[in-house]
Amino acid sequence: NPVQHSHTKHIDVRYHFIKEKVEKGIVEIFFVGTEYQLADLFTKALPVERFQYLVRRLGMRCLTPEELEALANESA
Repeated sequence: NPVQHSHTKHIDVRYHFIKEKVEKGIVEIFFVGTEYQLADLFTKALPVERFQYLVRRLGMRCLTPEELEALANESA
């Protein structure tokens, strides 16, 4: 399957690039527990409390529709 092969090849190239950097001591890899995975905000459906927690941890905030409208009008 050519599509599958291209995805696999991309992963292989990326893996070996990172592996090389780790071996040279340029990059250090650490385990991060699921409770600290801030990227979950962008990759998973989350309960409201968890979503709001991650938004705050990233220094973001949720805007109301009214706030979004006001921002859109300011930039127009």
